[in-house]
Amino acid sequence: MSAITAETSHPRTAAIDSRATERAWASIAIESDIGSLEGVWRPFEATALVTPYQAYGWIRPFVETVGAAHGMTFRYALLRDAQGALCALLPLVITRRSGIRFAEFIGGKHANYHMGLYAPAFAAKLDAALAQQMLAEIGAAVGGLDALVFVNQPTQWRGYLNPPALLAAGPSPSRAYKLALIAGDGDATLKRSMSSHARKKLKNKHSRFRDFGPSVMNRARTPDEIERVLSAFLEQKAARFRAMGVPDPFAEPAVRSFLSRGASYDSNAASAIELYSLDLAGKSVATYVGATLGERFSGMATSFDMDSETVRTSPGELLLAELIRQKCNDGSTVFDLGVGEARYKTTFCDDHDDLVDTFLPLTFKGRLFAAMARAKRELKRRIKASPLALKLAQRASGWLHRKERDEE
Repeated sequence: MSAITAETSHPRTAAIDSRATERAWASIAIESDIGSLEGVWRPFEATALVTPYQAYGWIRPFVETVGAAHGMTFRYALLRDAQGALCALLPLVITRRSGIRFAEFIGGKHANYHMGLYAPAFAAKLDAALAQQMLAEIGAAVGGLDALVFVNQPTQWRGYLNPPALLAAGPSPSRAYKLALIAGDGDATLKRSMSSHARKKLKNKHSRFRDFGPSVMNRARTPDEIERVLSAFLEQKAARFRAMGVPDPFAEPAVRSFLSRGASYDSNAASAIELYSLDLAGKSVATYVGATLGERFSGMATSFDMDSETVRTSPGELLLAELIRQKCNDGSTVFDLGVGEARYKTTFCDDHDDLVDTFLPLTFKGRLFAAMARAKRELKRRIKASPLALKLAQRASGWLHRKERDEE
């Protein structure tokens, strides 16, 4: 195990020293071997404030597939109190860009929510000043960082404020959509979250879909089923992105390995990723990928067969409605559809999570980088807030990608 321990009992300024007794942590250890952390990570996540994207069963497959393929450097900051109890765990990836070295939460665009793991009582003790001090000390313990860059952070989780979000520079470009589930009653949940018009349209689509024959929603559990559903999902996504003229973020083999490993059961815990398929005559016409932890199910991606004759019945929406019903029966209490705007998200969801971006510079170079990063995120937010600007940006992006592909 590789670790660096930074004791936080020697503040550098009198101003900080006056708050020393308010600290909720006594030490910070920086680890680099995720395999050695399973014994402390899994028990901690069972009670911590944590999204499904920071579950050990989600992070480790990502690190060992996508992370390994791209040569990523990972660090794990563990904060303990005076009694040695773990009170926070921040899974970080170290990124180098244009001569700047900064830390982010692990997962990139594959993770909808970026957050650390915090004991609820610990999070409740931190105000903005202590949160900044905590992050600054983590940065110093990691060493050689110019900044910390935390985007798409929920402002709160399970009713507790997310400490780094207290330092937010502003809202993220997009919000995340969700709905609360009514235990044991999927129909009541959909009736509450959807408009009467939307429910009527969904009912008509389901009626037309039944004309194609009997169908079934399957969750992939065995290795063969995981391979079948994953293959269908990736093929459907590839066709969709080709039609849009943009790169396919799921195309690289490492992403397939990540999803496959995350969806596989192990001897220690249930899988952190779930794969679902809506099958018609034994063929998948729609698929859904989600991350799960405790009572929360978080949608990662959905797809449908563009060549299927069922496409006009919106099989992806039919699969989603059935999945919501199942999760109501499985004991889940929250179902979210992830970050980003889409018509189906506002159709099914009646609530949202506010997301914010935090940029904490640690050096002069970091201050310049943070200023530029904030400006880019704000521009992106403004573009997404304007339908016309978003449409023009999407057209320009598609044109540039097609031009690049034609020149290859």
